Amino acid sequence: MKLCIIGLDCLEPTLVERWLVELPTFARLRALGAWGRMRSCTPPITVPAWSCMMSGLDPGSLGIYGFRNRTGYGYDALGFATGDWVKAERLWDILGARGKTCAVLGVPGTYPLRPVNGTMIADFMTPSIESAWAHPPELKDEVRAWLGGEDYLFDVSDFRSADKARILADIHEMTRRRFTVARELMKRGQPDFFAMVEMGSDRIHHGFWHYMDAQHRKHEPGHALGPAIHDYYVALDREIARLLECIDLRETIVMLVSDHGGQRLDGGICVNDWLRREGLLVLKSDPAAPGTPLTKCDIDWPRTTAWAEGGYYARIFLNVRGREPEGIVEPAAFERTRGEIEHRLGRIPDDRGGVLATVSHRPQQLYPRVEGIAPDLITIFGGLHWRAVGTLGWPGLHIFENDTGPDEANHAQYGFFQLVVPGVPATPGPQDIDILDIAPTLLSHLGVAVPARMRGRVTFGEAAPVVATASPGEPGQTYTKQENAEIEKRLEALGYLG
Repeated sequence: MKLCIIGLDCLEPTLVERWLVELPTFARLRALGAWGRMRSCTPPITVPAWSCMMSGLDPGSLGIYGFRNRTGYGYDALGFATGDWVKAERLWDILGARGKTCAVLGVPGTYPLRPVNGTMIADFMTPSIESAWAHPPELKDEVRAWLGGEDYLFDVSDFRSADKARILADIHEMTRRRFTVARELMKRGQPDFFAMVEMGSDRIHHGFWHYMDAQHRKHEPGHALGPAIHDYYVALDREIARLLECIDLRETIVMLVSDHGGQRLDGGICVNDWLRREGLLVLKSDPAAPGTPLTKCDIDWPRTTAWAEGGYYARIFLNVRGREPEGIVEPAAFERTRGEIEHRLGRIPDDRGGVLATVSHRPQQLYPRVEGIAPDLITIFGGLHWRAVGTLGWPGLHIFENDTGPDEANHAQYGFFQLVVPGVPATPGPQDIDILDIAPTLLSHLGVAVPARMRGRVTFGEAAPVVATASPGEPGQTYTKQENAEIEKRLEALGYLG
């Protein structure tokens, strides 16, 4: 039995349902297997979600809580969670060690490359086309030949901008090139294991959701770009159909899956400005302008109780005596202080004075293990309809643009999945699974023993034996200053460092 995973970042299950009649490939696979929603990890973001899916481990066990994570207790000790942070074995490691040939294309968490029994093309965090992004190295030239002399596209540059026509064209072109390479990889080696992730489904949501959604505050009825997301889903359906033509479905498990869903973005909560107003974050002087990064503010650390990093969710850190360099929160008061901040965060209203339904998680209660340096609170505003804005100097607590550029959608907790296993009957209706169920389920259907460290359950079939394996190592940071600068520039251009 072979395995083919087609990952579609941020693909939204309600949109697949809405447009299913125009998505014949999705409809065909639904009739053949299991389908429904996939509950993502917390936080439900690209990094760490794809690594959770491929390893069967939650963010706490991986020690990865977002694109940037603390590498020490200094105030500026942040590192980028690229491929070297993922110490756990992922599906291609497990299967490759058993002699299975693997082809991995664009799965987040694969730059920089690590050896694989087969071929690998790195993910969207690859700094540039000059980087070492292909294994084996000569695959670079083959990819360029497959694309008729054009460069492979890792991502859409500056997809959070007002140039919608350019962004839309770039999304379609990136997707065309990625699926062209996917088909060639499949035909070239007929790998036992194939996994790819297409980022266009995420980028189309961030750029065009407001044209489609009448409930979006920026909705423009009748706009020419209203069908943009629909048309992209239809184009994806065609690309997937062409890829499946390269596969013998009688001997191949096929999974379509997203790492999380998508939904409208209502705005951003200026969490560090709020902490400042609450007297928890103290500055020696006012920010120079609205949108000033925390690192460029003059913080009075001996008077500061807490600060935050922004993004899809807020990462709240307490300034603890004996832990941070100038900490003031006594260890004995840590839980009381954390609880008070959690309570006060929950009372932040939306821009109309309504209830935001904010939820804060304590990592020690959320994950069985907490590796690395986790946030003291993981705070999700308004069911992810609101982002966390980490920059300072805004006149109010609410803004209606991403502070890193125009953004029309945020993530949703539930992603999408379809699973077809030869010989396993189709399920009669929609199913809910967890992101941690995917790796053990796929291994079980392949007849491979499921490592004991995996936390999910086997679904849609009998479980293979469970075996004990070594625990993953500690997350690390192994980049030079120049490499870090390249990665930071890349992420800033993509709008991830909010």
